[in-house]
Amino acid sequence: MASILSTSQMQAELLPQRRFLALNLPRWATDYLKRHDPFLKQSDEPLALYEKQKGAMRIVALDSEAARQGLTLGQTVYDGRAQLPSLNVREIDHPMLAAAFTDFADWHSYASPMVSVLGDAAPYGDLVLDITGVSHLFGGEAQMLEKITSRLTELGFAVTGAIAPTIGSAWAISHFGRQRVLAGRVDEALADLPVAALRLEDAQVSSLIQVGIKKIGQLLNRERKGLNARFGASLLMRLDQALGHIEERMTPRLPLAERFVEHRFADPIGLMDDVLMCAQDLAVSLSVKLEAEGLGAKSFHLFLYRVDHKVMSFSVNAGRSTRDAGHISRLFANRAERLGGEYDAGFGIDMIRLAASSVSEVDPTQIGAFDADDGAKSLDKLYDRIASRLGQLAVLRPKLINTHLPERAVELEPVLAATGDDPLALLPVMAPRPLRLLPQPEPITVSLAEVPDGPPPNMVWRRVSYRFVKASGPERIGAEWWRLEARLKLTGHAMGEASAEGDNQRHYQEGELARDYYVAEDDGGRRFWIFRDGLFGVANPKWFLHGFFA
Repeated sequence: MASILSTSQMQAELLPQRRFLALNLPRWATDYLKRHDPFLKQSDEPLALYEKQKGAMRIVALDSEAARQGLTLGQTVYDGRAQLPSLNVREIDHPMLAAAFTDFADWHSYASPMVSVLGDAAPYGDLVLDITGVSHLFGGEAQMLEKITSRLTELGFAVTGAIAPTIGSAWAISHFGRQRVLAGRVDEALADLPVAALRLEDAQVSSLIQVGIKKIGQLLNRERKGLNARFGASLLMRLDQALGHIEERMTPRLPLAERFVEHRFADPIGLMDDVLMCAQDLAVSLSVKLEAEGLGAKSFHLFLYRVDHKVMSFSVNAGRSTRDAGHISRLFANRAERLGGEYDAGFGIDMIRLAASSVSEVDPTQIGAFDADDGAKSLDKLYDRIASRLGQLAVLRPKLINTHLPERAVELEPVLAATGDDPLALLPVMAPRPLRLLPQPEPITVSLAEVPDGPPPNMVWRRVSYRFVKASGPERIGAEWWRLEARLKLTGHAMGEASAEGDNQRHYQEGELARDYYVAEDDGGRRFWIFRDGLFGVANPKWFLHGFFA
């Protein structure tokens, strides 16, 4: 009798198996310098890079010629020059090489939208691409691997690559294996590889070799508790990741493109006007693609692939999901106005990709006699264009907050990242409220009240005296003792928080005391909203002015 599969098993069988392409560039440091340094381009001398380690200058990178002449990593510069007098030696710049490698990694998104740098062994030298569902664009996995590695070889980079169903196995095969496209069982392919192929620490590799474990296959049937106790949990984690028992997630360098369209040029372009014209055409294609699926998007990304293997990316956001091609292209046109001298096409741009993220369903637009236009969509488009031209913090809105303290009742947030108001904050307040509220209560000097819990007869504010002729109150507002001190804030999700006033502008220090508010009118007809910090009977009570009535 045939067994019945569960829903999760059926879904797992229907989903495509993940495929990863790992690229190993073992001589990235020297290859990159020899490609971009004019002096090294013209020189035939072997190149070595060194860094200071424990008081000695040791070689940490070699080009192919220096390695062919017998130099090794870890060798001192003195011994290297004695062995090879023509050796050209330079000090390595790790931050510069790591930054250049990240730009280089972004450029590989022409082959797959998901590209990540593997920094386990070094901050540069290893790339991984998620090629699930994209290899057919290159004629298959073998052809894709051949085209990518051949292109890098033509550029002067030493490279080896491998394709496998897990990141760990692809990395291991690219460094130590021979079979470049793994289609069979992972455990059988890794069995003959050294334990260093699991991306272990040097101390772990040395300990494994000392006990006679040199191949990954020797770990497969061993007792796991013993391995964990002797070599650490990271050994089992790396082994399970390579075999696919534990999922290893990659962190893409660029925003994940859920939907995208692209255009490749026969001859590179360089003018921003040409880029915007192409972006307009791509926006139309992307709009048609989104409309066919009944979708819209809030975030759009324009990737410009330069011929010198760098990528420029520009992103714009919309307040609501849209697929309006004209609106999308105008957002990028406004965004381009902010670039100024930052735009640099280098030696030209040979491919442009327009991608959409934050995708959601969008209902079809009603166009006709019964279409009701309240102006909300037009206003949202205006906010989008202003934000793309001036920045997201240029268009703000007040957000109502449910709080006891009046100065906390409103926060400012970007319109494009607007969130809902607290429903309780929308309830009407029956007590009178001033037309103008000061950002923070300001201290005043008053005379003693004639009766307990009564208003003061006068006040001095900013060195000016005011005599009250009538007053009403008190209205008691309890202190929010459970909250920390805070001011009017400019809040945003992706932008962080910025204070609307300077850090040293605060006069009122909030405590754990209730407030008694009064509406006081002076002899000139001016009405003030003042309060006493603390109930009647508190020694040396402090008074503050908080607002003005009409």
